[in-house]
Amino acid sequence: MLPVPYELALALRYLRPKRTFVSIITLICIAGVMLGVAVLVIVLSVMTGFDLQFRERLIGTKAHLQIEQRHPMADWRKVYQMVTRLPAVRGAAPYINTQVLLKTQLPGGETHTFGALVRGIQPDLESRINRVTNAVIEGEFRLTPRSLLVGYVLADNYHLRPGDRISVYSPRAFERLEASLDRTRKSGNGELDELPLAEDYKIRGLFDLGLNDLNVGVVLTSLEDAQDLAGYGDAIQGLSVMLTDASPENTALTQKEIQRQLGTNYGVGTWMSDNRDYLDALGTERSMMFYLLFFIVIVAAFGIMSALITFVVQKTREIGMLKALGAGPFSIATLFLGQSLVVGVLGVASGLVVGLTALHFRNEFLRFMNERLGFNLFPPSVYLFRELPSKTVSSDVLIICSFSLLFCLLAGVLPAVRAAWLQPVKALRNE
Repeated sequence: MLPVPYELALALRYLRPKRTFVSIITLICIAGVMLGVAVLVIVLSVMTGFDLQFRERLIGTKAHLQIEQRHPMADWRKVYQMVTRLPAVRGAAPYINTQVLLKTQLPGGETHTFGALVRGIQPDLESRINRVTNAVIEGEFRLTPRSLLVGYVLADNYHLRPGDRISVYSPRAFERLEASLDRTRKSGNGELDELPLAEDYKIRGLFDLGLNDLNVGVVLTSLEDAQDLAGYGDAIQGLSVMLTDASPENTALTQKEIQRQLGTNYGVGTWMSDNRDYLDALGTERSMMFYLLFFIVIVAAFGIMSALITFVVQKTREIGMLKALGAGPFSIATLFLGQSLVVGVLGVASGLVVGLTALHFRNEFLRFMNERLGFNLFPPSVYLFRELPSKTVSSDVLIICSFSLLFCLLAGVLPAVRAAWLQPVKALRNE
């Protein structure tokens, strides 16, 4: 007595490697399914990791909500008190963003001039809403008057270190220069007022906020220094608001509530609207990669169909003998469907193992390839992250495995039907 149905036992026996052409084709079919499943698992896990880490870093480093006016916000303390009283709000902090020119001089006399976004913050309030105060990787987080914190990528690009002095050219300084030139032209005396264009600042530390666009183009200073650079007086540009729950649904509800209380004179933006292009691009790429890469599994399924058709032709005599001994069409069809199912199970299982193993060693493999090729395959300036993110979702793996098995099983339908309706007399006569 066989422990399994004889159809499955015969299917397993026919699939044993015998150094024949059919066995080689079977191994190629298993490898094709394995490759398709592994690639799908790797790509979807990486794309999901991109999406989740990007959202987490946005939520951890950028404001969930931003409140601004068309002009500098002079009554920001009143707005701050109103916002922080809401139950959904974890905290708020004022900020000022202004573009400046920075000029540094190296010990050898070489100078570098470059643009950057200076963000003025209030450290005691900022520490309550995000992790920027814990992101300093060199130096110290101390924003004394005329001091700066610089992103580590920007510092590496221009050879900046804590303790260096740097000159800051603000738009307000150029406006004062322009006004002085106008007064000189009108007076006609030819004497230009002495106006210092640059203000001397000291670098206190280098930070890493996790997003490359922040590390390469943002400089932090105190709110008072930013007010002086931008010419805001006691006003600010806006308020950063952090929520206890930054889910899209809760963010939208809190945005509507704050907008209702503040009125139309204020604008309330969300972290989703500010970064919608990135989020939409990641979602679209993930969906398109899933559909495109699934064609690998479909091609492998056609390979299984081709192998089984060849197998039916080679086993015509055996099929005729089985039918002469009393095997019905259903049993013959089950035999060949069992073969396609076994190939699919082996391919899916091996593909899942290969995919998960590749994900586990993805960054080690990436560093190895970078060393061998001599250039960075995953530049942070393009992909925003220094390491390849990954997040394997059980539902994605279940969908990949289920559909792959389904395609493999469907690939055996046509050969199985052909074998099931083969007449035993005709089969034996042909042999």
